[in-house]
Formats: sequence, C-alpha cells, structure tokens
Amino acid sequence: MTKSKTFIQPLDRMAIALMLLLSLLIGFMILQGDAVTARVRNFSWQNQQIGAEDISFSLNFSRPMDTKSVEDNLKIDPPLAGKVSWAGRRMVYTLLTPAPYGTNYQVKLQGAKDKFVQQEGKNRVIQPFTGSFRTRDRVILYIGANQEEQGQLVLYNLTQEQKRVLTPKDLVVMDFEPFPNGEKILFSARTTNNQDLLSAQLYTVTTGISAKSGEQAEPAARVDLILDSKEYQNLKFDLSPDGETIVVQRGNRANPGDFGLWFMSATSNNSGEKPTLKRLQSQPGGDFMITPDSKAVAVAQGQGAAILPLQGDANKPLDFLPQFGLVQAFSKDGSQAAMVKFNTDYTRDLFLVTNQGVQKQLLKTTGSIINCQFDTASPTLYCLLTQLVSKEQYIEQPYVVAIDLKTAQQKPLLVLPPEQRNVQMSLSPDGLGLLVDQVVPQPNPTGALPENMLKTDDGDAIATSSLWLMPLLPIADAATVEIRPEQLPLVGFRPRWLS
Repeated sequence: MTKSKTFIQPLDRMAIALMLLLSLLIGFMILQGDAVTARVRNFSWQNQQIGAEDISFSLNFSRPMDTKSVEDNLKIDPPLAGKVSWAGRRMVYTLLTPAPYGTNYQVKLQGAKDKFVQQEGKNRVIQPFTGSFRTRDRVILYIGANQEEQGQLVLYNLTQEQKRVLTPKDLVVMDFEPFPNGEKILFSARTTNNQDLLSAQLYTVTTGISAKSGEQAEPAARVDLILDSKEYQNLKFDLSPDGETIVVQRGNRANPGDFGLWFMSATSNNSGEKPTLKRLQSQPGGDFMITPDSKAVAVAQGQGAAILPLQGDANKPLDFLPQFGLVQAFSKDGSQAAMVKFNTDYTRDLFLVTNQGVQKQLLKTTGSIINCQFDTASPTLYCLLTQLVSKEQYIEQPYVVAIDLKTAQQKPLLVLPPEQRNVQMSLSPDGLGLLVDQVVPQPNPTGALPENMLKTDDGDAIATSSLWLMPLLPIADAATVEIRPEQLPLVGFRPRWLS
C-alpha cells in the first residue's frame, strides 16, 4: 500500500500570493475611498496651428466634472469670447468670432472640482492644466509692380515681416486665388513676350507653408501648368471653397460663338494623371461664382442670376432669380448672398437675399458695385463701390463702406481719389483687416509700350501701385474711434489674404 502526497507547485504559490496581494490592495483602496484626482485627458488644439475655419476646441476630463466650477476657472490668454457646451466628461468651447491671426494662446484650468466632491464632503480640485495653440501667420499675396518683381506673384508674411517671390520672371500673373489650406495658389498668367490678355494659362504654385502643425511643407515656388490656352482662351476662373473644383470661362479661338463654362478637378488622381476638363452643359453666361457648398455655380444668365449644378443637367437650374443680374458674394455658410440689381435709370441696387426668401435692399449707387465680402466675425458686409461724380466725363469715385446687415446702417471707411478706378479689396479671414490697392496708371503713354508693361483689366498701363492695410472694428465702435489706413512698404496690386 502506497501513500500519495499533494504538492503545491511553485507557480501555484506565486499565483496565490499575487491574488492575496491584489485583494489587500483593493480592500485598502475601498477603505480609503475614491481619491483619484481629476485631470484633463485631452485638449484638441494642443500645440496646433488653427485658422478661421476652426471654431471650437474640446477638453476631455478623467472624471465627471462640476461644470460651473470648470467654466468659472477656465482662462484663455489672450481672451477669446465663446460659449460652452457639455456632453458627459467632454466640454466644447465654441468661439463667437475667429481667433485673431498671428497670435500665441494659452488655455489654463485650475481650481475646478469634480462632480462628487460636495456630496463626499471633500475639497479635491483638478490637477492644474496648461495647454497652448497658435493661429496662422498674417500672410498676404499680391502681384508685384516694381522693376524687380514686375508681374510676379509675391507672398508677404506680415507676422514675420518676410517676403517671398513665388513665380518666375517669364510669367506675368493676371489673377490668382489661394487654396483653402494656403499650401498652393491657383493663378492665370501669360508669358512676358505675349501682350495678348486672352492668352492666359492656368497654373498652381506652392507657397512653402504647411497647413498642419508638425508637417513638412512642400518647397515654395514650384509651378505646375494646369490648363493651356492652345484651342480655347481662358477668360475667368473660380476655385471652389473646398479647393476641389475649378470652374473656367472659356472661348473657342476658332469659333467665337463657342463660349461657356468648363469645370475640372483641382487635384490629380492617384495615378498622377491630369484631371479631365468637362463642359458645363448650359446657356452661355456672364460673371460667375461657385457656391459655398462647392456643388453649384451662380452665373449671370439673360436677365437674371441662375444657380447651376456642377454635376447633372446644368440646363435645369437649381434656382433662378430674374430680378437680380449678379451675385456679388455669399456668406460662408451659404445662408445669405449679396446681389446686384441693374435699374433702367443706370443706377444699381445692392440687396441682401437669404435662403428664407428675404430680399432686403441695402443701398443704391449711381456708380458701380465692384466687390462685396461678408465678415465671418460679425453681421457686417464690406463693399467697394463707386459713385458717379461727373456725368459729362463719366468720372467715378471709389469708396469702401461697412454695412450692418441687421440695421442696414452704412459706415464709410475709405474714400479714394476719382482717378483710382482700378481698385481691389480683400477682407482678412479673422475679420480684423482690410487690404486695398491704389493703382497709378501710366499718364498718357506715347509710342509702343514695353512688352512686359503691366496692365489693368481695362487695358490701361500701370505705372505703379501701393498697398494699404486698414484695421477694422465693429461698426458701433468705429463710430467713436477714427480708423486710419496704413500704407505697407510694398509695391503691388490685386492684394489677397491667405486664409
């Protein structure tokens, strides 16, 4: 007869010891109560570079928070007005206006309490938190008008006071539009030895700027041909707000009656092939503009303005407004539009038209309505207009006005000399600055002009041009504070802000 013994293996001993240790630790934590300190787990804008399209950030907490104590103790330096909303442990702070560009910000939170401290009779506060982010630099683009940069596209960083010429000397830039991320520019240009204003081809050029923090930017000044002008003249173009589609107004060189809108993708496909150009099957039209949703184009047709789809049958407009001859601008969300009505007495009316069917007259002018832009920071429309000052010689005086869209109150901001007919205006993405150029025409040129002489859209030779920056305030504040434009140390025209 034999005896059997039960042996506890070494591995079993270790497992039993570990279970006993964990049980003791769990019991100790239960006796001590919940002593975990609340903290910020994630800040969505941490070390990010944001733009005007970024309107909210979030803070995610490790524990349910006393929302009032968080809101009372949250500090943003410099201050940014906003409103708070909650979803469980996640707080969202939505800005009321875009954050001013060229600024470094800090978000601080200390002294806030978690949700259960009062009922537990304890005084635990959140672990102090500091986060940081910055806005994009204040950057402008313009066409150079001095001898060194004549006709070239120039980028100037106002924040860092740095200038960079983007296009080569053998191209004369005629018009341009930045992509929404600021990494590339779409532009039309002719060669320096070609004076034909209708010979422009479409190109893109890199800016050397990265839209995302921490990512390497493409080298600046890399030019790519997008669309030539061998068979068709490229008259005007527009880039969709999402940067995905280009619409071009083209005319057949061999057949002047062959005239209309074409569209194409703004990016190459995965195989690197150039995008296909497609014709928009619709009646010929005049001035046009892509809608804010990037899915349609507003075009002057006949005696009205038509909204045509970019995909599908463009002969069936999505909408038609017979009383208006031109869409001058859209608000960013597409809910409002500034439209021009041409009257039989040769005056022009500017209307605010909403997607709710409201049509509100804002002003009447005996001159022209050159450009209007909606402010993203306030219910204000900035317009560049002219007023007829001499019927005999038909002399127009340009001026800039701010219009309160709620009250239709007008605030003149800048009056320009009557001889300054070719004026361009651009509103900064943060709504805090307005760029205006002052083109000086060549006085009574005699003989043949040089081949590389710059010309306005009207064909007038340009002698020189200056750029002015006007700080902006809300209309209510501007009524009590005198605003003076500042001349920039730059020689150029057709200024635009980089978004």
